[in-house]
Amino acid sequence: MSKIHANKIAAFLNKEPRDFTRPDIVKYIKANGVKMVNFRYVAGDGRLKTLNFIINDEKYLDRILSAGERVDGSSLFKSIDAGSSDLYVVPRYRTAFVNPFSPVPAVDILCGFYTADGKPFASAPGEVLRRAEAEFTKVAGAEFHALGELEYYIVSPRNPLYPTAAQKGYHESQPFAKWEALRVEAMAAIAEAGGRIKYGHSEVGLIRAEDSEMAQQEIEFLPVPASDAADQLAVAKWMISAIGHKYGVVISFAPKISIGHAGSGLHVHTCLLKNGRNIMLEKGSLSAPARKLIAGFMELAAPMTAFGNTVPTSYFRLVPHQEAPINVCWAYRNRSALVRIPLGWTNAAGMVKDANPGSATPSVDPAQTVEFRSADGSAAVHLLLAGLCVAARRGFERKDALAYADKFFVDKNIYHKEHAALLEKLPKLPSSCWASAESLAKYRSVFEAKGVFTPQLVDGLIKRLKAYDDSNLSERLYGKEEEIKKLVDEYLYC
Repeated sequence: MSKIHANKIAAFLNKEPRDFTRPDIVKYIKANGVKMVNFRYVAGDGRLKTLNFIINDEKYLDRILSAGERVDGSSLFKSIDAGSSDLYVVPRYRTAFVNPFSPVPAVDILCGFYTADGKPFASAPGEVLRRAEAEFTKVAGAEFHALGELEYYIVSPRNPLYPTAAQKGYHESQPFAKWEALRVEAMAAIAEAGGRIKYGHSEVGLIRAEDSEMAQQEIEFLPVPASDAADQLAVAKWMISAIGHKYGVVISFAPKISIGHAGSGLHVHTCLLKNGRNIMLEKGSLSAPARKLIAGFMELAAPMTAFGNTVPTSYFRLVPHQEAPINVCWAYRNRSALVRIPLGWTNAAGMVKDANPGSATPSVDPAQTVEFRSADGSAAVHLLLAGLCVAARRGFERKDALAYADKFFVDKNIYHKEHAALLEKLPKLPSSCWASAESLAKYRSVFEAKGVFTPQLVDGLIKRLKAYDDSNLSERLYGKEEEIKKLVDEYLYC
């Protein structure tokens, strides 16, 4: 029976991408007139890099698929000395997809980095995440799955037709929501590349200037193993930007592009699976494993900003009275909390039956997640998810995890005036890149434990964050609109 696949290679082969082999890729290329293979990989700066190959003949094709290629590691990772800088990039066949932008038919494949002795390069973001997942599973006996909510703005010339009020763009429809066509095109391309998309919609942010407007969008994914989730986000950001370039508009994942308006977060939902089953609920309530997960997130929330909030404008978003959190706490459905427990479809069958009288009652499995809300579009996504895996493992390692998690639970909107006393008692997230670096330095041994994060990688992150010298930046720039705008523009593409 033929399977439904958005990925064109999977549809042609009628098999799952995880089962792709080298002969499968060659078969597709030969049958479909593909002229080029592109290797893509996430380097030390978190951005997706590219190496293009024209297919000279079948022997050459087999060679690059079998052995990969050499690259200059010192140009991709600052921790590598130029005197011994060669690395290999080796394709991971399960990630192959048809390039939707190439002027000639092309297949793209994500790669891993390897050293001269054939071992994985320890400081590569993807390798750090792979180790973090493995160490979590050893301790917890469960798989760590994740999904990202990818928010971004489209900046374009102002369109006077069908206006929508500022901050009122949430789930608006075209023509009141601008650029729905771009979002839909991006979703289709991401799905063809293997991205497991849940949905897309217009987001709340809508900023109208004299000669331009900025419309916020969101594409949310489905839960997959953490390494796959990070790969999908990296490819998605590249694809959305490429489509924006085609339309002649700016795509910005920046955490803040206008003071007083909604910023763009990168909320990450996490869940634990055992034997293929979501174990976040027990008898309709949050399970012990889920609360251990939360305990770890609470303990390491502050240093996590080193991976999830990596530019000075990140801390223009993490301010009071917004949906972006600044206090370390968790709650059910409350968007002012750092960690939110969203609805989990525990009553789905009854709802569907009520909406569709006379139809058979469906069987709907609960899909509970725990949402980590502080990260933004500047995040190094592989390191962010690796950090979340480390934090989750830390929760499982704590003997007092359940009691520790309970200390941070709140069941009210902490920004209401009557809860000011509670607000003061809660720990705060760092307020700058400098403070974030200081927090990472304090907790570095936790992230370096079991060899997950390398000391060289942590050193580099701390150095880069401190180089911004942004302590008390908000106070220094208060009322200086031109300087704020200049800084926002500097990190528009973050």
